[in-house]
Amino acid sequence: MFFLKRLIFLTVVCIALPAMLMGQTRPGITTADREMSVEQSYLQESVELMIIREQSRTDSRDMKMVALEYIGDAINRGNKSDEIRAALEYLSLEGVVNVARENGRVVNNFPDVRKQAATYLGQLGTPEAVNTLKKMVNGDNEPMVITEAIRSLGTIGMNDDDEVTKTISWTVNRFHGLNPDNFLALSALDAFERIAAANNGLKDRNAMESIIKIAEGPYVTPVQNRAKELINDLRKYDVSN
Repeated sequence: MFFLKRLIFLTVVCIALPAMLMGQTRPGITTADREMSVEQSYLQESVELMIIREQSRTDSRDMKMVALEYIGDAINRGNKSDEIRAALEYLSLEGVVNVARENGRVVNNFPDVRKQAATYLGQLGTPEAVNTLKKMVNGDNEPMVITEAIRSLGTIGMNDDDEVTKTISWTVNRFHGLNPDNFLALSALDAFERIAAANNGLKDRNAMESIIKIAEGPYVTPVQNRAKELINDLRKYDVSN
C-alpha cells in the first residue's frame, strides 16, 4: 500500500508540477527559501486534494484506501477543509447510500473503507461529521462499520437535542432484538460515557434504557459489568437543569 501511495503521488506530481509552478514566482519575496517552502506546501496540499478527490471515486478498493491514507495525513496536519469532509462523506456512505451495480450486483460495497472513513470523521469532529456518522449508524448493516461510527460519535461528544444518543439507542435496540453484538454494545457504552462527560450527564431516557438493556441482556459478563458501572457513574451528574 505504501508503494502504491508513493507511486500515485509521484505520478500526479510529474503531471501537475509544471502547471502549478508557472506564474508562482512573485516579485517582492525577499527570501528564496521561504518562497520555495510556501510553494512546496501549496503543491503538496494541492496534489493531496487532487488524489483524494479522484481516488475516492474510483471503483477500486485499493485506490479508496490510498485516498483515506492521504485524508489521515491531511487531518493530522490540521486540514479539515470542505474537500476533506466531502470525500469522507462519500466514502462513508458508498455501497449503502451511493450504490453502484453491475448486472444487478453491488460492486462498491467496501465495509473496511466505510469503517476507516468513520474513524476519520470522528477526528474531523465537526457538526457535518456528526450528521454523516448518524447516517452511517442508521443506514449501514455491517456491525463493524456501525461500531466504529458510534465510537466516533462518542469521540466528538456533540448531542444537540439528544439526537446522537437517540440514534445510538435505536441501533442498540435494533441489534438487541435480532443479533446482539458485544462489540457494538461496548462501543455504545463508551459513547454514552463520553457524551455524558461532554454534556454534564445524559438527559435522554432512551440512552438510560439502552444501558439497562445491555446490563441485563444476552451479552458477555464484561460487557454487562461495564454497563452496570456506567449506570453508577452517571449518578454523579446533575441532570435536573
